[in-house]
Amino acid sequence: MTLLRARLPVRYGRQLVAAAFVSIFVALPAAQAPVFYRFSFPERNQRVMHVEVTFPDIPPDPLEVLMSRSSPGRYAIHDFASHVLDVSATDSAGRALTIEHPNPNQWTVSGHSGEVRLSYRVRGDQVNGTYLGVDGTHAHINMPAAIIWGRGLEKRGLALRFEPPPGTSWRVATQLLTGRDAFSYSAPNLQYLMDSPTEVSAFALRTFTVGDNGRTPVFRVAVHHSGTDAELDAFVRDVESIVRETRYVFGEYPRFEGNTYTFIADYLLGNNDDGMEHRNSAVLTSSRSIRNDRMNRLIAVSHEFCHAWNAERIRPASLEPFNFEETNVSGELWFAEGFCNYYGSLVLRRSGLWSVRDFARDIGEAISDVVRRPGRETRSVVEMSRLAPLMDGADSADSALSSNFVSYYTWGEALAVGLDLMLRDRTGGRVTLDDYMRALWAKFGRAGGRLPGYVELPYTETDLKRMLADVSGDAAFADGFFARFVDGREVIDYAPLLARAGLIVRTAGPTSTFDVVPVEDTGQRATDEQQRFRDGWLSSGARNVF
Repeated sequence: MTLLRARLPVRYGRQLVAAAFVSIFVALPAAQAPVFYRFSFPERNQRVMHVEVTFPDIPPDPLEVLMSRSSPGRYAIHDFASHVLDVSATDSAGRALTIEHPNPNQWTVSGHSGEVRLSYRVRGDQVNGTYLGVDGTHAHINMPAAIIWGRGLEKRGLALRFEPPPGTSWRVATQLLTGRDAFSYSAPNLQYLMDSPTEVSAFALRTFTVGDNGRTPVFRVAVHHSGTDAELDAFVRDVESIVRETRYVFGEYPRFEGNTYTFIADYLLGNNDDGMEHRNSAVLTSSRSIRNDRMNRLIAVSHEFCHAWNAERIRPASLEPFNFEETNVSGELWFAEGFCNYYGSLVLRRSGLWSVRDFARDIGEAISDVVRRPGRETRSVVEMSRLAPLMDGADSADSALSSNFVSYYTWGEALAVGLDLMLRDRTGGRVTLDDYMRALWAKFGRAGGRLPGYVELPYTETDLKRMLADVSGDAAFADGFFARFVDGREVIDYAPLLARAGLIVRTAGPTSTFDVVPVEDTGQRATDEQQRFRDGWLSSGARNVF
Protein backbone atom coordinates (compact mmCIF):
# COMPACT_ATOMS: atom_id res chain seq x y z
CA MET A 1 0.00 0.00 0.00
CA THR A 2 1.19 3.51 -0.70
CA LEU A 3 0.51 5.71 2.24
CA LEU A 4 4.15 6.73 2.24
CA ARG A 5 4.84 9.84 4.29
CA ALA A 6 2.98 12.99 5.17
CA ARG A 7 4.33 14.76 2.09
CA LEU A 8 1.52 13.08 0.12
CA PRO A 9 -1.85 14.81 0.46
CA VAL A 10 -3.59 11.65 1.65
CA ARG A 11 -2.04 8.57 3.27
CA TYR A 12 -0.96 8.73 -0.58
CA GLY A 13 0.53 0.72 -28.66
CA ARG A 14 -2.49 3.06 -28.75
CA GLN A 15 -5.06 0.59 -29.98
CA LEU A 16 -6.53 -2.04 -27.70
CA VAL A 17 -5.27 -5.27 -29.17
CA ALA A 18 -6.64 -8.61 -28.15
CA ALA A 19 -3.15 -10.01 -27.95
CA ALA A 20 -2.39 -7.72 -25.03
CA PHE A 21 -4.88 -9.57 -22.90
CA VAL A 22 -3.22 -12.95 -22.55
CA SER A 23 -5.68 -15.70 -21.73
CA ILE A 24 -4.87 -18.69 -19.57
CA PHE A 25 -7.14 -21.52 -18.66
CA VAL A 26 -7.73 -22.41 -15.05
CA ALA A 27 -9.17 -25.87 -14.55
CA LEU A 28 -12.05 -25.90 -12.08
CA PRO A 29 -13.11 -29.00 -10.17
CA ALA A 30 -15.41 -31.01 -12.43
CA ALA A 31 -17.76 -31.93 -9.59
CA GLN A 32 -18.38 -28.34 -8.53
CA ALA A 33 -19.54 -25.51 -10.75
CA PRO A 34 -17.85 -22.17 -10.08
CA VAL A 35 -19.46 -19.45 -8.06
CA PHE A 36 -20.69 -16.90 -10.60
CA TYR A 37 -20.80 -13.09 -10.25
CA ARG A 38 -22.52 -10.67 -12.61
CA PHE A 39 -21.86 -6.94 -12.30
CA SER A 40 -24.07 -4.33 -13.99
CA PHE A 41 -24.45 -0.55 -13.78
CA PRO A 42 -28.04 0.64 -14.41
CA GLU A 43 -27.71 3.13 -11.52
CA ARG A 44 -24.18 4.29 -12.19
CA ASN A 45 -25.19 7.96 -12.07
CA GLN A 46 -26.47 7.32 -8.53
CA ARG A 47 -23.10 5.71 -7.67
CA VAL A 48 -24.64 2.26 -7.31
CA MET A 49 -23.54 -1.07 -8.79
CA HIS A 50 -25.81 -4.12 -9.10
CA VAL A 51 -24.41 -7.55 -8.24
CA GLU A 52 -25.91 -10.98 -8.81
CA VAL A 53 -24.11 -14.05 -7.47
CA THR A 54 -24.97 -17.71 -7.88
CA PHE A 55 -23.67 -20.28 -5.40
CA PRO A 56 -24.21 -23.70 -7.09
CA ASP A 57 -23.51 -27.21 -5.84
CA ILE A 58 -23.64 -26.32 -2.15
CA PRO A 59 -24.61 -28.55 0.82
CA PRO A 60 -28.23 -28.40 2.01
CA ASP A 61 -27.25 -26.59 5.21
CA PRO A 62 -27.99 -22.89 5.57
CA LEU A 63 -25.51 -20.89 3.52
CA GLU A 64 -23.61 -18.19 5.37
CA VAL A 65 -22.59 -15.32 3.11
CA LEU A 66 -20.44 -12.40 4.18
CA MET A 67 -19.18 -8.97 3.30
CA SER A 68 -15.51 -8.49 4.09
CA ARG A 69 -14.24 -6.35 6.94
CA SER A 70 -10.69 -6.06 5.63
CA SER A 71 -8.92 -5.74 2.30
CA PRO A 72 -5.53 -7.04 1.08
CA GLY A 73 -2.86 -4.39 1.48
CA ARG A 74 -4.81 -2.59 4.18
CA TYR A 75 -4.64 -3.40 7.86
CA ALA A 76 -7.48 -1.47 9.48
CA ILE A 77 -11.06 -2.70 9.69
CA HIS A 78 -13.37 -1.42 6.95
CA ASP A 79 -16.97 -2.54 7.38
CA PHE A 80 -17.88 -2.69 3.70
CA ALA A 81 -21.34 -4.06 4.53
CA SER A 82 -22.44 -0.53 5.38
CA HIS A 83 -22.63 0.15 1.64
CA VAL A 84 -24.77 -2.91 0.77
CA LEU A 85 -28.47 -2.43 -0.08
CA ASP A 86 -31.48 -4.69 -0.76
CA VAL A 87 -30.10 -8.19 -0.33
CA SER A 88 -32.48 -10.87 -1.61
CA ALA A 89 -32.14 -14.57 -2.43
CA THR A 90 -33.91 -17.19 -4.54
CA ASP A 91 -33.35 -20.84 -5.35
CA SER A 92 -32.66 -22.24 -8.81
CA ALA A 93 -36.39 -22.17 -9.59
CA GLY A 94 -36.74 -18.51 -8.67
CA ARG A 95 -38.53 -19.10 -5.35
CA ALA A 96 -37.71 -16.58 -2.62
CA LEU A 97 -35.54 -17.93 0.18
CA THR A 98 -35.44 -16.97 3.84
CA ILE A 99 -32.60 -14.63 4.82
CA GLU A 100 -31.51 -13.94 8.37
CA HIS A 101 -29.13 -11.09 9.17
CA PRO A 102 -27.38 -12.16 12.40
CA ASN A 103 -24.76 -9.41 12.31
CA PRO A 104 -23.97 -6.42 10.07
CA ASN A 105 -21.56 -8.37 7.88
CA GLN A 106 -23.36 -11.71 7.49
CA TRP A 107 -26.53 -13.07 5.93
CA THR A 108 -27.71 -16.67 6.41
CA VAL A 109 -29.81 -18.19 3.62
CA SER A 110 -31.87 -21.30 4.36
CA GLY A 111 -34.42 -23.45 2.58
CA HIS A 112 -32.44 -23.90 -0.64
CA SER A 113 -31.96 -27.18 -2.50
CA GLY A 114 -28.28 -26.88 -3.37
CA GLU A 115 -28.19 -23.51 -5.12
CA VAL A 116 -28.59 -19.93 -3.93
CA ARG A 117 -28.97 -16.93 -6.20
CA LEU A 118 -28.26 -13.71 -4.36
CA SER A 119 -28.80 -10.18 -5.61
CA TYR A 120 -27.97 -6.85 -4.03
CA ARG A 121 -26.97 -3.28 -4.75
CA VAL A 122 -23.80 -1.70 -3.43
CA ARG A 123 -23.04 1.98 -3.21
CA GLY A 124 -19.58 3.26 -4.08
CA ASP A 125 -18.39 6.84 -4.00
CA GLN A 126 -14.65 6.59 -3.24
CA VAL A 127 -11.96 6.08 -5.86
CA ASN A 128 -8.88 4.78 -4.06
CA GLY A 129 -7.17 1.49 -3.28
CA THR A 130 -9.74 0.31 -0.73
CA TYR A 131 -13.29 1.16 -1.69
CA LEU A 132 -15.71 1.02 -4.61
CA GLY A 133 -16.19 4.02 -6.87
CA VAL A 134 -19.01 4.17 -9.43
CA ASP A 135 -20.26 7.09 -11.51
CA GLY A 136 -21.36 7.90 -15.04
CA THR A 137 -17.83 7.49 -16.39
CA HIS A 138 -16.59 4.28 -14.81
CA ALA A 139 -16.64 1.61 -12.11
CA HIS A 140 -13.49 1.35 -9.99
CA ILE A 141 -13.89 -1.91 -8.10
CA ASN A 142 -11.96 -3.15 -5.10
CA MET A 143 -13.41 -6.63 -4.72
CA PRO A 144 -13.66 -6.80 -0.89
CA ALA A 145 -15.77 -3.63 -1.05
CA ALA A 146 -18.04 -5.11 -3.72
CA ILE A 147 -18.68 -8.84 -3.34
CA ILE A 148 -20.62 -10.98 -0.90
CA TRP A 149 -18.93 -14.38 -0.61
CA GLY A 150 -19.81 -17.79 0.79
CA ARG A 151 -18.22 -19.23 3.91
CA GLY A 152 -16.71 -22.65 3.20
CA LEU A 153 -16.38 -21.91 -0.51
CA GLU A 154 -13.12 -20.00 -0.29
CA LYS A 155 -11.18 -22.42 -2.52
CA ARG A 156 -13.98 -22.86 -5.07
CA GLY A 157 -13.31 -21.50 -8.55
CA LEU A 158 -15.15 -18.34 -9.57
CA ALA A 159 -16.44 -16.90 -12.83
CA LEU A 160 -17.34 -13.25 -13.41
CA ARG A 161 -19.22 -11.26 -16.00
CA PHE A 162 -19.11 -7.47 -16.34
CA GLU A 163 -22.04 -5.92 -18.24
CA PRO A 164 -21.05 -2.50 -19.65
CA PRO A 165 -23.88 0.04 -19.87
CA PRO A 166 -25.54 0.10 -23.30
CA GLY A 167 -24.17 2.77 -25.59
CA THR A 168 -20.84 3.10 -23.77
CA SER A 169 -17.35 2.06 -24.83
CA TRP A 170 -16.52 0.65 -21.40
CA ARG A 171 -14.09 -2.25 -21.24
CA VAL A 172 -12.28 -4.11 -18.46
CA ALA A 173 -8.80 -3.78 -16.97
CA THR A 174 -7.95 -6.40 -14.34
CA GLN A 175 -5.52 -9.14 -13.34
CA LEU A 176 -8.41 -11.63 -13.39
CA LEU A 177 -7.94 -14.44 -15.88
CA THR A 178 -9.62 -13.83 -19.21
CA GLY A 179 -12.52 -15.96 -20.41
CA ARG A 180 -14.51 -16.46 -23.56
CA ASP A 181 -14.82 -12.74 -24.38
CA ALA A 182 -13.64 -9.33 -23.23
CA PHE A 183 -16.18 -9.15 -20.39
CA SER A 184 -15.85 -12.67 -18.95
CA TYR A 185 -13.20 -13.57 -16.38
CA SER A 186 -12.31 -16.16 -13.79
CA ALA A 187 -10.38 -16.57 -10.55
CA PRO A 188 -9.05 -19.84 -9.15
CA ASN A 189 -10.13 -19.07 -5.57
CA LEU A 190 -11.43 -16.34 -3.29
CA GLN A 191 -7.95 -15.15 -2.22
CA TYR A 192 -7.05 -14.40 -5.84
CA LEU A 193 -10.41 -12.76 -6.58
CA MET A 194 -10.20 -10.48 -3.55
CA ASP A 195 -6.73 -9.40 -4.66
CA SER A 196 -7.93 -8.49 -8.18
CA PRO A 197 -9.00 -4.83 -8.51
CA THR A 198 -10.92 -4.04 -11.67
CA GLU A 199 -11.55 -0.89 -13.68
CA VAL A 200 -14.53 -0.84 -16.05
CA SER A 201 -14.51 2.29 -18.21
CA ALA A 202 -13.38 3.78 -21.51
CA PHE A 203 -9.82 3.90 -20.21
CA ALA A 204 -6.76 4.42 -22.38
CA LEU A 205 -4.43 1.44 -22.69
CA ARG A 206 -0.73 1.14 -23.42
CA THR A 207 1.30 -2.07 -23.34
CA PHE A 208 4.97 -2.96 -23.45
CA THR A 209 7.01 -6.14 -23.04
CA VAL A 210 10.36 -6.84 -21.40
CA GLY A 211 12.49 -9.89 -22.11
CA ASP A 212 13.43 -11.81 -18.98
CA ASN A 213 15.46 -15.03 -19.01
CA GLY A 214 13.56 -16.56 -21.91
CA ARG A 215 10.20 -15.11 -20.88
CA THR A 216 8.52 -11.96 -22.17
CA PRO A 217 6.05 -10.59 -19.62
CA VAL A 218 3.42 -8.15 -20.88
CA PHE A 219 2.91 -4.96 -18.90
CA ARG A 220 -0.39 -3.13 -19.32
CA VAL A 221 -1.02 0.46 -18.27
CA ALA A 222 -4.75 1.23 -18.17
CA VAL A 223 -5.43 4.87 -17.32
CA HIS A 224 -8.79 6.59 -16.78
CA HIS A 225 -7.88 10.27 -17.09
CA SER A 226 -8.58 13.57 -18.79
CA GLY A 227 -5.11 14.23 -20.23
CA THR A 228 -3.72 14.02 -23.72
CA ASP A 229 -2.21 11.06 -25.55
CA ALA A 230 1.20 12.72 -25.37
CA GLU A 231 0.92 13.08 -21.58
CA LEU A 232 -0.10 9.45 -21.26
CA ASP A 233 2.77 8.31 -23.47
CA ALA A 234 5.25 10.25 -21.33
CA PHE A 235 3.83 8.66 -18.18
CA VAL A 236 4.09 5.18 -19.66
CA ARG A 237 7.72 5.77 -20.64
CA ASP A 238 8.42 6.56 -16.99
CA VAL A 239 6.53 3.45 -15.87
CA GLU A 240 8.55 1.31 -18.26
CA SER A 241 11.78 2.74 -16.86
CA ILE A 242 10.66 1.76 -13.36
CA VAL A 243 9.59 -1.71 -14.47
CA ARG A 244 12.91 -2.38 -16.17
CA GLU A 245 15.05 -1.05 -13.32
CA THR A 246 13.22 -2.89 -10.53
CA ARG A 247 14.04 -6.21 -12.17
CA TYR A 248 17.72 -5.62 -11.45
CA VAL A 249 17.04 -5.54 -7.70
CA PHE A 250 15.58 -9.05 -7.61
CA GLY A 251 17.25 -10.56 -10.68
CA GLU A 252 14.05 -11.52 -12.50
CA TYR A 253 10.36 -10.79 -12.72
CA PRO A 254 7.87 -12.96 -10.85
CA ARG A 255 5.97 -15.47 -12.93
CA PHE A 256 2.84 -13.38 -13.24
CA GLU A 257 -0.33 -15.40 -13.74
CA GLY A 258 -1.28 -14.97 -17.39
CA ASN A 259 2.25 -13.61 -17.98
CA THR A 260 0.86 -10.09 -17.47
CA TYR A 261 1.07 -7.30 -14.93
CA THR A 262 -1.48 -4.48 -15.00
CA PHE A 263 -1.21 -0.91 -13.70
CA ILE A 264 -4.73 0.44 -13.13
CA ALA A 265 -4.68 4.22 -12.77
CA ASP A 266 -7.48 6.73 -12.15
CA TYR A 267 -6.27 10.33 -12.33
CA LEU A 268 -9.36 12.51 -12.10
CA LEU A 269 -10.70 15.32 -9.95
CA GLY A 270 -12.46 14.04 -6.82
CA ASN A 271 -10.38 10.89 -6.42
CA ASN A 272 -8.33 10.09 -3.34
CA ASP A 273 -4.53 10.08 -3.55
CA ASP A 274 -3.64 6.45 -2.97
CA GLY A 275 -1.90 3.35 -4.23
CA MET A 276 -2.36 -0.35 -3.54
CA GLU A 277 -0.35 -3.42 -4.41
CA HIS A 278 -1.81 -6.67 -5.71
CA ARG A 279 -0.39 -9.96 -6.91
CA ASN A 280 -0.26 -9.12 -10.62
CA SER A 281 -1.42 -5.52 -10.62
CA ALA A 282 -1.38 -2.19 -8.82
CA VAL A 283 -4.01 0.50 -8.30
CA LEU A 284 -2.94 4.14 -8.55
CA THR A 285 -5.37 6.99 -7.87
CA SER A 286 -5.08 10.76 -7.64
CA SER A 287 -7.24 13.86 -7.84
CA ARG A 288 -4.53 15.48 -9.96
CA SER A 289 -4.34 15.17 -13.71
CA ILE A 290 -1.75 12.95 -15.32
CA ARG A 291 0.32 16.00 -16.23
CA ASN A 292 0.77 17.18 -12.63
CA ASP A 293 2.64 16.04 -9.51
CA ARG A 294 5.06 13.79 -11.40
CA MET A 295 7.34 13.07 -8.43
CA ASN A 296 4.61 11.72 -6.17
CA ARG A 297 2.96 9.87 -9.03
CA LEU A 298 6.18 8.00 -9.87
CA ILE A 299 7.05 7.15 -6.26
CA ALA A 300 3.63 5.50 -5.99
CA VAL A 301 4.26 3.45 -9.16
CA SER A 302 7.72 2.42 -7.99
CA HIS A 303 6.63 1.51 -4.44
CA GLU A 304 3.67 -0.59 -5.59
CA PHE A 305 5.63 -2.43 -8.27
CA CYS A 306 8.27 -3.42 -5.69
CA HIS A 307 5.44 -5.21 -3.87
CA ALA A 308 5.09 -7.69 -6.75
CA TRP A 309 8.09 -9.34 -5.09
CA ASN A 310 8.11 -8.04 -1.51
CA ALA A 311 4.77 -8.60 0.32
CA GLU A 312 2.91 -10.32 -2.50
CA ARG A 313 5.33 -13.25 -2.90
CA ILE A 314 8.03 -12.69 -0.28
CA ARG A 315 5.20 -12.66 2.24
CA PRO A 316 5.09 -12.59 6.05
CA ALA A 317 3.44 -15.61 7.66
CA SER A 318 1.34 -13.20 9.72
CA LEU A 319 -0.54 -12.18 6.54
CA GLU A 320 -0.85 -15.59 4.85
CA PRO A 321 -3.58 -16.35 4.09
CA PHE A 322 -5.30 -13.00 4.42
CA ASN A 323 -8.27 -12.95 6.80
CA PHE A 324 -11.22 -11.04 5.31
CA GLU A 325 -13.30 -11.15 8.50
CA GLU A 326 -10.91 -9.69 11.06
CA THR A 327 -7.87 -7.45 11.46
CA ASN A 328 -4.62 -8.75 10.04
CA VAL A 329 -1.85 -8.01 12.53
CA SER A 330 1.76 -8.25 11.36
CA GLY A 331 5.01 -7.35 13.06
CA GLU A 332 6.86 -7.45 9.72
CA LEU A 333 5.31 -4.42 8.00
CA TRP A 334 8.51 -2.46 8.54
CA PHE A 335 10.05 -4.88 6.05
CA ALA A 336 7.07 -5.51 3.75
CA GLU A 337 6.16 -1.82 3.43
CA GLY A 338 9.21 0.10 4.59
CA PHE A 339 11.72 -1.69 2.36
CA CYS A 340 9.45 -0.99 -0.64
CA ASN A 341 9.49 2.67 0.40
CA TYR A 342 13.27 2.56 0.15
CA TYR A 343 13.39 0.67 -3.13
CA GLY A 344 10.64 2.86 -4.55
CA SER A 345 13.00 5.82 -4.15
CA LEU A 346 16.20 3.97 -5.04
CA VAL A 347 14.75 2.65 -8.30
CA LEU A 348 13.71 6.16 -9.32
CA ARG A 349 17.28 7.32 -8.77
CA ARG A 350 18.86 4.32 -10.51
CA SER A 351 16.56 4.70 -13.51
CA GLY A 352 17.47 8.39 -13.87
CA LEU A 353 13.95 9.64 -13.09
CA TRP A 354 15.23 11.25 -9.89
CA SER A 355 18.44 13.14 -9.29
CA VAL A 356 20.84 12.33 -6.48
CA ARG A 357 19.44 15.41 -4.73
CA ASP A 358 15.86 14.08 -5.01
CA PHE A 359 16.90 10.74 -3.54
CA ALA A 360 18.92 12.33 -0.76
CA ARG A 361 16.01 14.55 0.21
CA ASP A 362 13.67 11.55 0.31
CA ILE A 363 15.80 9.36 2.56
CA GLY A 364 16.58 12.40 4.71
CA GLU A 365 12.87 12.88 5.34
CA ALA A 366 12.52 9.26 6.43
CA ILE A 367 15.53 9.32 8.73
CA SER A 368 14.54 12.66 10.23
CA ASP A 369 11.01 11.43 10.87
CA VAL A 370 12.32 8.44 12.83
CA VAL A 371 14.94 10.36 14.79
CA ARG A 372 12.77 13.27 15.90
CA ARG A 373 9.54 11.47 16.87
CA PRO A 374 9.22 10.69 20.58
CA GLY A 375 7.30 7.50 19.83
CA ARG A 376 10.54 5.80 18.83
CA GLU A 377 11.52 5.70 22.50
CA THR A 378 8.28 3.94 23.51
CA ARG A 379 7.99 1.13 20.96
CA SER A 380 10.17 -0.78 18.51
CA VAL A 381 9.52 -0.84 14.77
CA VAL A 382 8.02 -4.32 15.21
CA GLU A 383 5.56 -2.96 17.75
CA MET A 384 4.75 -0.02 15.48
CA SER A 385 4.00 -2.51 12.69
CA ARG A 386 1.57 -4.34 14.93
CA LEU A 387 -0.29 -1.08 15.57
CA ALA A 388 -1.18 -0.78 11.87
CA PRO A 389 -4.85 -1.79 12.36
CA LEU A 390 -5.29 1.23 14.63
CA MET A 391 -3.43 3.69 12.43
CA ASP A 392 -3.83 2.55 8.82
CA GLY A 393 -5.91 4.76 6.59
CA ALA A 394 -7.70 6.61 9.35
CA ASP A 395 -7.23 9.65 11.54
CA SER A 396 -6.78 8.26 15.00
CA ALA A 397 -9.21 9.66 17.55
CA ASP A 398 -6.63 8.89 20.21
CA SER A 399 -4.20 11.77 20.08
CA ALA A 400 -1.92 10.08 22.61
CA LEU A 401 -1.47 7.07 20.33
CA SER A 402 -0.97 9.22 17.27
CA SER A 403 1.67 11.39 18.93
CA ASN A 404 3.58 8.28 20.04
CA PHE A 405 3.42 6.53 16.68
CA VAL A 406 6.25 6.28 14.15
CA SER A 407 5.17 5.00 10.75
CA TYR A 408 6.48 1.55 9.87
CA TYR A 409 6.80 2.94 6.33
CA THR A 410 9.33 5.59 7.25
CA TRP A 411 11.04 3.62 10.02
CA GLY A 412 11.33 0.62 7.71
CA GLU A 413 12.73 2.83 4.95
CA ALA A 414 15.28 4.29 7.34
CA LEU A 415 16.30 0.76 8.39
CA ALA A 416 16.69 -0.25 4.75
CA VAL A 417 18.92 2.75 4.06
CA GLY A 418 21.07 1.94 7.06
CA LEU A 419 21.31 -1.78 6.39
CA ASP A 420 22.23 -1.25 2.74
CA LEU A 421 24.98 1.20 3.68
CA MET A 422 26.25 -0.99 6.53
CA LEU A 423 26.52 -4.02 4.23
CA ARG A 424 28.31 -1.98 1.57
CA ASP A 425 30.59 -0.32 4.12
CA ARG A 426 31.71 -3.51 5.83
CA THR A 427 32.35 -5.44 2.58
CA GLY A 428 33.68 -2.72 0.30
CA GLY A 429 30.50 -2.94 -1.78
CA ARG A 430 30.73 -6.69 -2.37
CA VAL A 431 27.53 -7.41 -0.37
CA THR A 432 24.52 -5.13 -0.61
CA LEU A 433 20.85 -5.02 0.29
CA ASP A 434 20.13 -6.17 -3.26
CA ASP A 435 21.91 -9.42 -2.42
CA TYR A 436 19.73 -9.79 0.66
CA MET A 437 16.52 -9.21 -1.33
CA ARG A 438 17.59 -11.69 -4.02
CA ALA A 439 18.33 -14.31 -1.37
CA LEU A 440 14.90 -13.81 0.19
CA TRP A 441 13.32 -13.97 -3.25
CA ALA A 442 15.10 -17.25 -4.06
CA LYS A 443 14.13 -18.82 -0.74
CA PHE A 444 10.60 -17.54 -0.15
CA GLY A 445 9.27 -15.82 -3.25
CA ARG A 446 10.27 -17.51 -6.47
CA ALA A 447 8.52 -20.84 -5.91
CA GLY A 448 5.23 -19.13 -5.07
CA GLY A 449 2.50 -21.60 -4.27
CA ARG A 450 0.56 -24.43 -5.85
CA LEU A 451 -2.56 -22.24 -5.88
CA PRO A 452 -2.44 -18.74 -7.39
CA GLY A 453 -3.29 -16.31 -4.64
CA TYR A 454 -1.52 -18.31 -1.94
CA VAL A 455 2.14 -18.28 -0.87
CA GLU A 456 3.53 -21.67 0.00
CA LEU A 457 6.50 -20.61 2.14
CA PRO A 458 5.89 -17.33 3.98
CA TYR A 459 8.62 -15.95 6.22
CA THR A 460 8.94 -14.96 9.87
CA GLU A 461 11.19 -12.40 11.54
CA THR A 462 13.49 -15.27 12.50
CA ASP A 463 13.80 -16.12 8.81
CA LEU A 464 14.73 -12.51 7.99
CA LYS A 465 17.48 -12.58 10.59
CA ARG A 466 18.77 -15.99 9.48
CA MET A 467 18.93 -14.87 5.85
CA LEU A 468 20.81 -11.71 6.82
CA ALA A 469 23.36 -13.88 8.62
CA ASP A 470 23.74 -16.06 5.53
CA VAL A 471 24.12 -13.14 3.10
CA SER A 472 26.47 -11.10 5.30
CA GLY A 473 28.44 -14.16 6.38
CA ASP A 474 28.27 -12.88 9.95
CA ALA A 475 25.62 -14.21 12.36
CA ALA A 476 26.78 -11.81 15.09
CA PHE A 477 26.19 -8.85 12.76
CA ALA A 478 22.68 -10.08 11.91
CA ASP A 479 21.83 -10.77 15.56
CA GLY A 480 23.09 -7.35 16.57
CA PHE A 481 21.21 -5.52 13.83
CA PHE A 482 17.90 -7.08 14.81
CA ALA A 483 18.51 -6.77 18.56
CA ARG A 484 19.46 -3.10 18.39
CA PHE A 485 17.45 -1.64 15.52
CA VAL A 486 14.49 -3.95 14.82
CA ASP A 487 13.47 -5.37 18.18
CA GLY A 488 15.27 -2.58 20.00
CA ARG A 489 14.87 1.17 19.73
CA GLU A 490 18.34 2.35 18.83
CA VAL A 491 18.99 4.60 15.85
CA ILE A 492 21.64 3.81 13.26
CA ASP A 493 24.48 6.33 13.09
CA TYR A 494 23.76 7.53 9.56
CA ALA A 495 26.21 10.40 9.16
CA PRO A 496 29.44 8.39 8.65
CA LEU A 497 27.66 5.85 6.45
CA LEU A 498 26.18 8.52 4.19
CA ALA A 499 29.49 10.34 4.09
CA ARG A 500 30.97 7.30 2.31
CA ALA A 501 28.74 8.25 -0.64
CA GLY A 502 29.39 11.98 -0.40
CA LEU A 503 26.04 12.73 1.24
CA ILE A 504 26.03 15.18 4.12
CA VAL A 505 23.63 15.29 7.06
CA ARG A 506 22.77 18.88 8.04
CA THR A 507 20.56 20.16 10.81
CA ALA A 508 17.52 22.09 9.67
CA GLY A 509 16.40 24.38 12.43
CA PRO A 510 15.56 24.34 16.13
CA THR A 511 13.24 21.33 15.90
CA SER A 512 16.28 19.04 15.52
CA THR A 513 15.13 17.83 12.11
CA PHE A 514 17.79 17.48 9.49
CA ASP A 515 18.16 16.85 5.82
CA VAL A 516 20.55 14.92 3.61
CA VAL A 517 22.23 16.64 0.68
CA PRO A 518 24.99 15.78 -1.80
CA VAL A 519 28.33 17.22 -0.76
CA GLU A 520 28.23 19.25 -3.98
CA ASP A 521 25.40 21.33 -2.52
CA THR A 522 27.79 22.58 0.17
CA GLY A 523 30.26 23.89 -2.40
CA GLN A 524 32.61 20.91 -2.16
CA ARG A 525 33.41 18.05 -4.53
CA ALA A 526 32.94 14.38 -3.89
CA THR A 527 36.23 12.53 -3.64
CA ASP A 528 36.99 9.75 -6.07
CA GLU A 529 36.32 7.20 -3.33
CA GLN A 530 33.00 8.82 -2.44
CA GLN A 531 32.01 8.89 -6.11
CA ARG A 532 32.85 5.20 -6.57
CA PHE A 533 30.79 4.30 -3.51
CA ARG A 534 27.89 6.48 -4.71
CA ASP A 535 28.00 5.00 -8.21
CA GLY A 536 27.94 1.47 -6.83
CA TRP A 537 24.92 2.35 -4.73
CA LEU A 538 22.88 4.69 -6.92
CA SER A 539 23.76 3.79 -10.52
CA SER A 540 21.53 1.58 -12.64
CA GLY A 541 21.53 -2.13 -11.90
CA ALA A 542 21.90 -2.71 -15.65
CA ARG A 543 25.61 -3.05 -15.00
CA ASN A 544 24.87 -6.39 -13.34
CA VAL A 545 24.41 -9.54 -15.40
CA PHE A 546 21.82 -12.08 -14.33
